[in-house]
Order: sequence, then C-alpha cells, then structure tokens
Amino acid sequence: MKLKKQVTVCGGAIFCVAVFSLYLMLDRVQHDPARRQNGGGNFPRSQISVLQNRIEQLEQLLEENHQIISHIKDSVLELTDTGAVSPSGQLPFRSANGSWVLPFDGRPTFLSVKPQDCQFAQGHRGQTDLQMLDIYSLLKFDNVDGGVWKQGFEITYEPGEWDSEPLQVFVVPHSHNDPGWVKTFDKYYTDQTQHILNNMLVKLTEDPRRKFIWSEISYFAKWWESSDTHKQEAMRKLILGGQLEMVTGGWVMTDEANSHYFAMIDQLIEGHQWLEKNLGVTPRSGWAVDPFGHSATMPYLLKRANLTSMLIQRVHYSIKKHFSSSRSLEFMWRQAWDTSSNTDIFCHMMPFYSYDVPHTCGPDPKICCQFDFKRLPGGRVNCPWKVPPRAIVDANVAERAHLLLDQYRKKSKLFRSKVVLVPLGDDFRYDKALEWDQQFLNYQKLFDYMNSHPEMHVQAQFGTLTDYFSAVYKASGVPQGFRPPGYPVLSGDFFAYADREDHYWSGYYTSRPFYKTLDRVLESHLRGAEILFSLAVAHARHAGMEGRYPTSDYTLLTDARRTVALFQHHDAIAGTAKENVVIDYGNRLLHSLQGLKRVIINAAHFLVMKNKDVYRFYQTEPFLETDDRRATQDSLPQRTLIELDQSGPRYLVLFNPVEQDRLCVVTVLVNSARVRLLTEDGQTLPVQLSAQWSTATQMSAEVFQVCASFMVRLPALGLAVFHLYDSADSPMTLRSDTLLRLSDRGLTVHNVEPLPLRSQAADPLPFYVSTQSLTLGFSGTTGLLESIRRKDSPQEVKVQMQFVTYGTRSSKDKSGAYLFLPDGKAKPYSQKGPPVVRVVEGPLFSEVVAFYQHFQQTVRIHNVPGADGLSLDVTIMVDIREQSNKELAMRLVTDIQSDDTFYTDLNGFQMQPRRHFLKLPLQANFYPMPSQAYIQDSQYRLTLHSAQALGVTSLESGQLEVILDRRLMQDDNRGLGQGLKDNKKTANRFRFLLERRSIDMTCFLTCLSVLALPVLPKKRGIPPLHTFAPLKAAVPCDFHLLNLRSIQHQQDTNSPSSYTALILHRKALDCGLETINPGFNCTTTEGQLTVSSLFRNLDLQLLQPVSLSLMYSSPPLGNDSSVSLEPMEISAFRLRLR
Repeated sequence: MKLKKQVTVCGGAIFCVAVFSLYLMLDRVQHDPARRQNGGGNFPRSQISVLQNRIEQLEQLLEENHQIISHIKDSVLELTDTGAVSPSGQLPFRSANGSWVLPFDGRPTFLSVKPQDCQFAQGHRGQTDLQMLDIYSLLKFDNVDGGVWKQGFEITYEPGEWDSEPLQVFVVPHSHNDPGWVKTFDKYYTDQTQHILNNMLVKLTEDPRRKFIWSEISYFAKWWESSDTHKQEAMRKLILGGQLEMVTGGWVMTDEANSHYFAMIDQLIEGHQWLEKNLGVTPRSGWAVDPFGHSATMPYLLKRANLTSMLIQRVHYSIKKHFSSSRSLEFMWRQAWDTSSNTDIFCHMMPFYSYDVPHTCGPDPKICCQFDFKRLPGGRVNCPWKVPPRAIVDANVAERAHLLLDQYRKKSKLFRSKVVLVPLGDDFRYDKALEWDQQFLNYQKLFDYMNSHPEMHVQAQFGTLTDYFSAVYKASGVPQGFRPPGYPVLSGDFFAYADREDHYWSGYYTSRPFYKTLDRVLESHLRGAEILFSLAVAHARHAGMEGRYPTSDYTLLTDARRTVALFQHHDAIAGTAKENVVIDYGNRLLHSLQGLKRVIINAAHFLVMKNKDVYRFYQTEPFLETDDRRATQDSLPQRTLIELDQSGPRYLVLFNPVEQDRLCVVTVLVNSARVRLLTEDGQTLPVQLSAQWSTATQMSAEVFQVCASFMVRLPALGLAVFHLYDSADSPMTLRSDTLLRLSDRGLTVHNVEPLPLRSQAADPLPFYVSTQSLTLGFSGTTGLLESIRRKDSPQEVKVQMQFVTYGTRSSKDKSGAYLFLPDGKAKPYSQKGPPVVRVVEGPLFSEVVAFYQHFQQTVRIHNVPGADGLSLDVTIMVDIREQSNKELAMRLVTDIQSDDTFYTDLNGFQMQPRRHFLKLPLQANFYPMPSQAYIQDSQYRLTLHSAQALGVTSLESGQLEVILDRRLMQDDNRGLGQGLKDNKKTANRFRFLLERRSIDMTCFLTCLSVLALPVLPKKRGIPPLHTFAPLKAAVPCDFHLLNLRSIQHQQDTNSPSSYTALILHRKALDCGLETINPGFNCTTTEGQLTVSSLFRNLDLQLLQPVSLSLMYSSPPLGNDSSVSLEPMEISAFRLRLR
C-alpha cells in the first residue's frame, strides 16, 4: 500500500517538505526598561527600587549559571564525540554497485491499517443523474447559431401557461466588486466601492421594496471600519430587515481553479467571522458569477458551512445549452464519493453568456439591454445592439412591460419552477446616485403595472438571492435546501470554461506562476504560524504566563489571514490583473510572510525553553531569525549563511508541521566544511557537504559557503533541537562527489577546496545515479531524466522528461492572461548548443542539474527510507523573459498504458478523472492542477505532485504535460487590456512518484500543504532548550490537521480569545498501492479520534462541534469524547485548551 498524501510537495519547500528549520539566536536575555514599574502597595519607592535591583541581579546570575552549564555540557559532548558514532553505531559506506548505504535510525516503522479504512477507495462512486464526464462524452460541442440567443436555441411558450400558477419574478440588483483587477483594491475602494455602499444606505432606505445583494466582505469590512456608528446602525437595519443580503459571505469571491482548499476555507471563515462579530448575520446562499469555471469543492465547503443554496455562472456555453434544453439548470450538486445525499446542495446555473444586464432578463440581449437604465441616452454607457433603453412613462409602460415579460417567460421555460431569477447589475455598478434612481424607479413602474394587471399572470418584485431560492422551495413544497421533486442530481465539475467559439479559459491555470508559488509559501507559513501560536498561547496559559507571552502577534495572524484571503480572489491567484495590481498583491504577500515568520519565531522561542521561568520576550531582539529572505516581492528567497566558529555550538531548531513523526533530510547553508551535527542528547548524525554555485560551472567563492544536509527524525507538529559545530573532521561528515559533463572545451571550471570537482567531455551514452531505493537513468545528450528503476524490481520504467513550447495564433484572437489559443501542437524546445550537466552524488542525496538557456532542471533523490526515498524532487528554474508569445511546458513520456484517461486534483482536496477528447481543441483538454495529477494502468501509477498551481493535460497515452510559464505580448479581449509581459525568474517545484499497483481502483488523495522555514542565530549564550513534542499519541495517518486557529476575542480584536478552532480532514486511503516501508508509523482507527488525549501537558476544557466557518454550534461533547469523521469529511470543533 502507498499512502500518497505523505509525499506531497507544497509550499515551495526544500526536500523535507515536512520541516521548517529554526536556528536559535544565541541571545543574552536583556532587561526591558519598559517593564520596570514604580509604585504599588505600601512599600516606599526606594525599597521597591532596591528590591527590583536585587531581583535583576539574581536573574542575571541565574542566566549566567545557565550559560556556564550549557557550555560545560557542550564541551562534554564535544569531548565524548571523538568516536563520531551514529545512533545505530555504523558509519555510512559505499556498496559494491557504488550506491551509499546509510546508518538509518534503527527504529522500525509499522503499518496498521484497518481493512474498513481501505474500503472507501475500492467502493463505487455515487450514482447521479448527471455525471459531467459522461456529459462531455455525449456532447458534440458544435456551436450551432441559435438565433437571438446565439449559443442556445429559440424558446417558445403557450400564452396560457401561467393562468393557473402566475409567474413569480425576482429582480436581484447587485454590483460585482473585484478586490483588485484593472485597479488595486484600495483604488477601486476609493474611486467606486465606497460610493456604492454610501449610496446604498441612502437609496435602499427611500423605499422598503428595494433590495440588494453584496458578496465581497473585504470591501464591506473596509467601509464599515471607516464609517461612523450612525452609518453602521443604518446598514445593520437594512440587513436585518431583509433589504440587503450578504451572499456567500467570503472575504472574496474565490477563484476555484488554482486555490487550495486550506485557503478557500480560511477566506470563508474570515468573512463569516467578521459578519458574525459585527452584524450577527449568517449567509444562506452562495453567489459566484465571475470565477472562470467552477470546482466541485466549493459546494462541499458551502454545505459544511451550513449554506442551503448556491448560484454559478461561468460554465461552457455548450453545457449551458444542454442543461437548458433538458431543464437541468437547477440541480442538487453532490460529491463524487457520496453514495447517500449528505453532501447535496441546491445549485442554480445562470443560462446565458454573462452576468451583465443584457444577458440576464431573457434570451435576447438586444431587448434586455433596453432595460438596463444606466444606458439611457446621454450616459457614458450604451447598448451595442443600437436600440437604447427608454425611460418608463405612462405612455409606454404597457408596451415596455409586455416586451420585458416576454423575456421573463422565455427564461422561465428553461427551469422547472414558475419562479424566475433576474440579476440586475454588472461590475462596480450603482456607484452614482443617478443609477440607483434610473434602475429602481423605472423598474418599480414596470412592476406596478405588471402586478396591477391580473391578466398578465405575473408577480414581479425586487428580491434578494435567498428570496428567490425560498420561493422555489415553497413552490416545490420542500424545506429550505431540500431536493425538489424531480430535480436532477449532478456530480463533477465545470472545467474547462469557454465563453464563445474555441476560446477556452485554460491559460490562467498557469499565468504568473511566480505568484502562484508565493501564495502556497504564504499559506504553508500561515498554517504553521496558526498551529504554533495556538499551542504557545495554550501552554502559556497552562503555566500561568499568559501576560508574558506576546499575544499581540494575533494582529500579524489577522493581517496574514486577510492577505491570503484577498489573494484567493479570481483575478489575483489567477494571474489576470494589471501589472501594477500584481505588484500591490506581491507587496501584501511579502509583508504578511514577514509577519508570519515573526509569529513562528516568537512561538518557537517560548515552546523550546526548558525552564519557562527564564523566558523573556523583547520586541526589538527576536530570539530566532529566519534563514531565508526575499529582498523584494518579486525576488526569489535567499538562504542566510549560518556562521560557525570554534568558540561553541550553534543551536538549530527544526519544526515539523506534519501530524506524523518524520525522518527526512534538511539542508542549511554554513561557512565551514568542518561541520558536525549532534542531536539534543549528543549523538552525531551523518552530514553531506555540497557546494553553493555561482554559475553552472563555478562554485561560489565570494564568501566560503557550503550546503550541509543531514537526516533527522522530528516529532509530529513539534520542534526538535540540534547542535552545529565547527570542529575537526568527523568520519560522519562526507563530501559530495561532483562531476561536470561539458561539451564546450572553452568553459572554465572553478572549484573551492575542500569540495572535489571533476569534469569530463559529455558523451551520448546514458548515465545513472542511485540510492538504496532507486536508480535513475539520464540522457547523455540532454541531461534529462529517461528512466526510473526501483531497487526491488528488475524492470526499468521509461519516464522521459521533455521540454516543449507553444506559440500563439497568427489570427486576431491570440493567447493572453485568460485564454490559451495555441498555434497548433507543441514544438520541441531547442537551443544552439548542448547543455552543461552537473552530477552530484553523496550518501544522503544525489542530483543531476541540466542548464539550458531558458530553464535549469534539477532532479534530486534522497537516501531515506519510505515514500520520501522513492520519490524524485524536481525543481525547474524558469526564465523566459527573452521570449515573445511563447509558453514553456514540461512533458513526461512513459510506457504506462493510460489511454485517454488522466486524473487531476480539485483544490488539493479531491481527485477528478479526466479524458482527452479528440473532438475538442487542444486547449480544451487542459485542466487546473492545484497540487497533483497522475496517470496509471494496471501495473503502475505515476504521480506528479506540484508545489504550485499550474495547467496540466495528457495529450497521448502515457503522457503528462504541465505548462510552466507563459509570456504573451497582447491582451486577449476579456477586459484586462494587457498581455503577460511581467515574467519573473520562477522556481517550479515538483515531486514525481512511481508506484506499483496491486488492485485497479480510483484514488481520492489530496495535497498536504506543508512548509519549510529555517532560521538563523545571532548571538552567543542562551538558556537550556529542549525538544517540544506537542502530541501525546500518534494521529491516525488518514487524518490531516488542517488548522488549529485561534478565535478572535469578542471585545479586543487584537487579541485571541480562550477558544481555538480545530479543523480536521479525514482523507480516503487507497490500499491498492503497495509499500515496503512507509517511512513513518501509520495506524488508522475507522475515523475515530479522542481530542482530549491529543495534546500533551494541556487540559481540554471544551469540545464543541461547529460548522466549517464556525458560525453554527452544536451542543458540546464530553471532554473525553472521541470524534468520528467519515472518509473525505472536513469537520470543525471549538476547543478551550489550557
């Protein structure tokens, strides 16, 4: 069996994705003058001053005593370490075939997976009326001209159809406010959004029949915080009175292709928590009119947050036409794995081209545009169909009302109920008081006329989204959120989206990959910071030290949550905003990343202190510092040098954000080749030294720098302490063997002692690198991967890496930020000369680096047990800034008989089967890959895990192809007004895993978002430190602790309350993939977890199930209760820990 979740790469991590490292700043604790306070009690001030001085002297002596003991211990460790013995008492050695054999940590790992916990993956998918993959097989995608509804068909009706049951019309005014697109978030707010909300307050109050809906809480919160209490109260009254409805209630209207489910949930929580605290309202209906395609993850998350209904809009026009013809535009959306109806949510799909007014009243945009009264003659906007709107007066109201009713009736014929939804709005509408009057006054005249003429058999009014859904449920005779009789059930998703012709929106799956990577780095830091902050605050409370811990770090967490949430907006992570807006997003991401590193540093400082009594926090002198820095928002991170000297050790703290103990390789940058690494209890660990390189052929020589890699065992969600020494050579410190394969005799090779470097002329014969688990074959000509062979198998499996490029069309429609419109099949990437290839081999890792003009590719394998040792770490550094209208792709070509089927993930949450359809154009066969894709046959599965969202396809049997970056010189006519010309040097990171299959079954496995943050020491002398292992018992290996999120204090918004949200996801295991040694202990419990026995040295005082966004609470459980999750279930609990 293989548990693939354990080998996922996310967050742009170094090899040990499960680890982020902290180097302890060896800091003399200094006394903060601000903490010295005079007065109090009945003592004279002079006596208090003397007492304070005495206490400070005692503290100083105590601290010096700690330092002396610490140095004695270090000296003893140094003296007793001359034998340099590893934990297992062996030295690394090379076997007869040349591969290194390591003295592994001898503790055995075990598998104890209950058969019941495998049955889920073996089970059949739930049966639904509409399965999207089947519908794709069925449709012709022929784009026949439908007349006035160009992408549809002619709609007819009988005049008497509504005689017995009148048509109910709900016109829903809305304004779509992008939190950044053509303008920045703040500029939009200043120029438009604040005026929309200010006018809303006045204009809705004028007539109680007026309604409006609002979606983006990021903007609403900004308006609220700048408004006086009078305005706030007036707005609250409108909401509680039902005139204004908050729909979805997320911080943004999230992108659904590239976003990770951690961030999708987090932005929903951020919006819902704000609404609960400030307004006391709970959203009931989801509204997603602008994301460019829709994921099946969103209905699941909305259902878990207790929403009852949802609406979607951007769906392929052929699917809209098909659903319209079968009256299936409203359906229960069910998760593919659900064999009951537990995940069902009622969904409304808008039938026409757009969410603007010309495409919402009915099938004829020429007529609907005449009822967009912002376009009245004399305004700045007009109707492209050349027939302008006319103001409604007594003389024309009858004719106008009948014309509009005809459209309403035709639209209603596409649905099963006699209730029709008519959105009335567009991007940033209603920013002027005049438009409010134009729309509301003219429509009210039309409604009054319709409603006063019973022979028209219509009841028309302004409504909110929930008003509409409530009327549908009532007409069907079912409670809110239940399935109306006869309505279909659907499973699957709505990618890829095309709005017209062959214009597929599959380019934005990759657009601006630099920021898609930075997003994942920030998310992984946020999860790590949330967990460590919550644990640190709980332990501080437990020790009665809450007043001494910097709980003000909560403001940094809030800032980062809101930055991550903002970036999930469908023009942010999508890479479809203007260049200056992208810079604004980038600066926000970088600022929040720096804040999160401070949160992590402060929490780790407190948690690793052996004696908490000597803990002191000083804002100006952090105890730890990060090892990587980004100079600007668009630069790659640079590791900081750890300077070793012979006066004593550097301390190193490593954080493992995974729920399992891990054995993995960590790399740090040091200034000495005489590195020795000791565990906390004095055992020496093997270290592999390798060079830092300034160019392809020259080692870095400015300052002596060397990468020290070592294998460590880390506690689950814990912090482990290590000692780094600059000392005489140790037999446990081994140097990498480096070979440069050169075809150009003119290249100079520069090495730095004592690291060996050889060079040889390249030849076309394949060459190999090996570990104890794997042998990789590489092309002698290209330096690229050709094959993988597992040591337990005689068979060499072809896994050939190729690079290809796509151009764009010569016709007027070209690729841009949104669209992928290639000029035919991809062409092989070519450059004038052969590449320089660098081969590095050593006991802990081996790697091959191939240098090309527009990219360099690194394939690294690690000599560790388990799944980590069976996977390939691949980094592709891409720089296509010299290219014009080119897209660079990596293609894997294998012998796997996958036919036309491949699998991609949705939001890192679930896997979705895909098929390559020859009837569709090439660009239609690309899908989002937020975290992984795989191909398989009866023998093998090849999985590509990705640290960033990119576009993926399989165009031939046995192939996987990923677009790495795209540089496009023109706009693609979707409103942005720019091409993609601000490319950055970008590191794309992947993990390849080749597994043998024993049973044919579908796998629902997800991307575990983990992070790597090393940190650096500054000064000498610190109090004793110890490993922090927070968990009492092992977490079942099908459970993922998605978040441990401190909940905001009700009064002081800058501080945490005593409550924490625990969010758990139970994954579905695929037991059809064999494994020898997983590299971690793995047990399952049929979905049972006892929360009270989870955290060591903390008391659980409350365990309360809550909805996913924490708004709805169930009765508390007994503190010693176990919670139970079904496979794939995400559940949230409110805890009180101390």
